[in-house]
Amino acid sequence: MLAVLLPFTLMVALIDLQREIRLVAALLVIGMGLYLMVTRRHPRFLARVPPSRLALWSFLVALAHGAALMILPIYLGLCGLDEMDRGHRAASEIMGTNVVLALVVAFVHTLAMVVSGGVLAYAVFRWLGLRFLSRGWFDLELVWALSLLLVGGLSLWAAV
Repeated sequence: MLAVLLPFTLMVALIDLQREIRLVAALLVIGMGLYLMVTRRHPRFLARVPPSRLALWSFLVALAHGAALMILPIYLGLCGLDEMDRGHRAASEIMGTNVVLALVVAFVHTLAMVVSGGVLAYAVFRWLGLRFLSRGWFDLELVWALSLLLVGGLSLWAAV
């Protein structure tokens, strides 16, 4: 009975604490934005991952650039189903009722992102060269920090 009832009990507790979770999440996003504005140094440990561990490096870079925060808009209440247009509602319903279709869509999306990223990386390497990357690199840390502050502020305002 515990294995069956415990997940539902925890879900009810999360629903009861939704406002508090949204407030904490908004403050975390604002804190991350402030941290990125104050510390202008890029993390050095990301450059020390050996090429043989490319999956680990990719995971660390994704975490460092905020991929872990992508789920926060759901918890911040920015993605309400009632605010979606008909097309998004239909897609949400199809993916919620047909697991195989949802997995196929996820696979095709992932494949498209990997192929397009690979083609873009090859094109830059082939036609522009690595020297272009070392000279033409630009840093978007401040833009990222300001966007986190904006989203966190809007989420905090919506939660209050």
